Amino acid sequence: MTKNETLKSWIEQYSEPLLRRAVYLLSDKTEAEDVVQEVFIAAFSSYESFEGKSKPLTWLYTILNYKVSDFYRKKYKSEPEIRLDHFFDENGSWKDKDILNDWDAFNKETELLDDENFNKTLEDCIEDLPSRWKIPMKMYYLQEKKAPEVSQELNVSTTNLWKILQRSRMQLRECLELNWFTK
Repeated sequence: MTKNETLKSWIEQYSEPLLRRAVYLLSDKTEAEDVVQEVFIAAFSSYESFEGKSKPLTWLYTILNYKVSDFYRKKYKSEPEIRLDHFFDENGSWKDKDILNDWDAFNKETELLDDENFNKTLEDCIEDLPSRWKIPMKMYYLQEKKAPEVSQELNVSTTNLWKILQRSRMQLRECLELNWFTK
């Protein structure tokens, strides 16, 4: 089989599983489709380096992981600076003390993560985060990557990552307070 025939066969066989994985990692079908195209372009360019020691899909998944990391790194670097002025007054104190509400009372009535409507609200709040916060949040909490790995992929210090995650949690908490707990 020629290189072109092999890659055409791989595109037919592996596009769907690669796209499913990319959509899961990126949460955007259009972006995922672009990344999968990049995977096949990279596979074509480096076809000679594929030694056949693993299955083609395994090799393509590895390329996909690199492409997703590149996507996040580029997107993370392109976001503007994020400000937290709306959380604090000029003295550095909380502007809105309601953000510090105790959520334990809500957990007694129902398990929130079992509630479909709560999960939808949570997903919406996560998607509303600035990309600069959403990307590390998804990598650390949803993809369950370790902090050093996330820091390396995004090219940020671990200390900076923890600050980003803390700010993300604060923003999520505020969003949930406004869109779930006060309703």
